[in-house]
Amino acid sequence: MRSMQAGPKYRTPKDDAVEADIFDHDPVDEDDLWFLPGPDHATLDAPHDLPLPQADQTPLVDVAAWVAAEAALARPLADLALQVGALTARLAAGPAGWRQRLALREAADLSWLAGDRVPMERLALWLTLRLAGDNEDAQALARAGWAVRRLQGGAGPADDLAAFLGRQSEEGQVQLDHQIADWTEVMGQAQQLHPLSRAALGFHIWPVVGLSAGHAMGGAAPLPLMEAAVVAARYSLQTGDGLFVPLALGGAGGLRAGGTPQDRLQRWISGADHATRAGVRMLDAVSAWEAQANEVCAGLSGRTPPQLLRLLCDWPLVSAPMAEAETSASRAAVQRNLNWMTKAGIIREVTGQGRYRFWTAAV
Repeated sequence: MRSMQAGPKYRTPKDDAVEADIFDHDPVDEDDLWFLPGPDHATLDAPHDLPLPQADQTPLVDVAAWVAAEAALARPLADLALQVGALTARLAAGPAGWRQRLALREAADLSWLAGDRVPMERLALWLTLRLAGDNEDAQALARAGWAVRRLQGGAGPADDLAAFLGRQSEEGQVQLDHQIADWTEVMGQAQQLHPLSRAALGFHIWPVVGLSAGHAMGGAAPLPLMEAAVVAARYSLQTGDGLFVPLALGGAGGLRAGGTPQDRLQRWISGADHATRAGVRMLDAVSAWEAQANEVCAGLSGRTPPQLLRLLCDWPLVSAPMAEAETSASRAAVQRNLNWMTKAGIIREVTGQGRYRFWTAAV
């Protein structure tokens, strides 16, 4: 039998044309392939292969989540804004000493929350007479004094955060500048938020951008919680006339971290509302006391009695040397009027000593 063996395949002109079209064309320049996707970064063999790995472009904070949280809490936020308006109206109509007294109370409560535990009366004495104990006590008073000065007025954190903080650290200045730039960038992305909500965001991103890390050195630098709260209190009312939203009066619920943006904002609104109402009650009590004290002292002659009453409204504690310096009256006139007011029941002496005595309004 003859073997069945395939014979040679004959090529046709059509086959030659197809092969030439596939293999014999001129190479295409790489610049003409701009429309093709680039290489996948996941297939790179080593980190130094081009293109190099790109920096993480994930936003530091989900601002959109805060916007959604504000929309869900529109009603309580409006109620808080109403209470803040009532407080600022009282402060604007009252004497400048009311703002000082409110700042003292807020700074003292913040120091307790931060762990320093400085009473308002002790803080007032340190600010007026620089009375302090050991070095640790002096540092706590200095931190609380920083908060009082920042709350009372001056340029706000929205104008120049670096100047507002007043940190003295040449070694970490570059790092601080980057941290402030990150904080400012996030706050700029949240311009659509209400100032009260934006202040809450600024407080909660304080550790996120690393601004709390600058306090590892310790000393008299403000503690992170106190510093962030003071910035937020002033940021809520972006004015330079000593107006701020209290956050710590009567509790720390609004400053507690953790949870979703809506959880944080809800606690913030509730805590600020509670603190603002406490501030209004404090000012109302001082105003009522002043009216009663003026009525009781109406029969006293001279300029010293009304000056002493004003001083007692401005400060939680008053000493005889302090009153002498503030009223320009003689020591004998100051002491005589203080004794008379104590007997009348409108002020009380708080030390129970014969020397270095201090008086406070019987609010």
